[in-house]
Amino acid sequence: MPFREVNSRVVEAVIAPGQKMFSQRGAMLAYRGEVSFTPNVQGGQGGVMSMIGRRVANEATPLMTVEGDGTVMFGHGGHHIQVIQLSGDTLYVEADRLLAFDGTLTQGTMFMGSQGGVMGMVRGQVTGQGLFTTTLKGHGAVAVMAHGGVIELPVTPGRAVHVDPQAYVAHHGDVRNKLSTALGWRDMVGRGSGEAFQLELSGSGAVYVQASEEKL
Repeated sequence: MPFREVNSRVVEAVIAPGQKMFSQRGAMLAYRGEVSFTPNVQGGQGGVMSMIGRRVANEATPLMTVEGDGTVMFGHGGHHIQVIQLSGDTLYVEADRLLAFDGTLTQGTMFMGSQGGVMGMVRGQVTGQGLFTTTLKGHGAVAVMAHGGVIELPVTPGRAVHVDPQAYVAHHGDVRNKLSTALGWRDMVGRGSGEAFQLELSGSGAVYVQASEEKL
């Protein structure tokens, strides 16, 4: 794993010659050694089509390509950071939550309607995440940002996990997600808890939830 957690809000990455990493622009706090930071204009490992997908998705989070020989400390906005290790599976996460990730991972864009049809699109609007989400696939590590820390909840066959859409951070594995409603008469008259929608995740994998309903 290239990331070492310095504290809950800072991670340190080892940059080795011949390898690269991608980070959110402005995420570098300090570095040692001979390290270069250049704007990424090719959409990461996903190439031009990944870049086009993100433009269509209106994901304006710019990335930097990090190369050289040294170590870099990353952090942004005082947000809590969670490091997620991928072993050949796919991580689904919003672009603005990405702090940094391995250059070995392939980046792409997925249309929310492909996971849950119309309700998948509704979910994107309810969570404020839009109609598209970012995917990272392969072997490597990803550092994501969240409010108030992150907990990892395993998703196992036959035992779905329900989370508040506003607290959802990311998920990986063979996981299906759909938006369900708990709308009742109390919500209709304005006396409910306000948690009328729930995100249901089923299959096999894990979901990451932040300890807050606040967006980045």
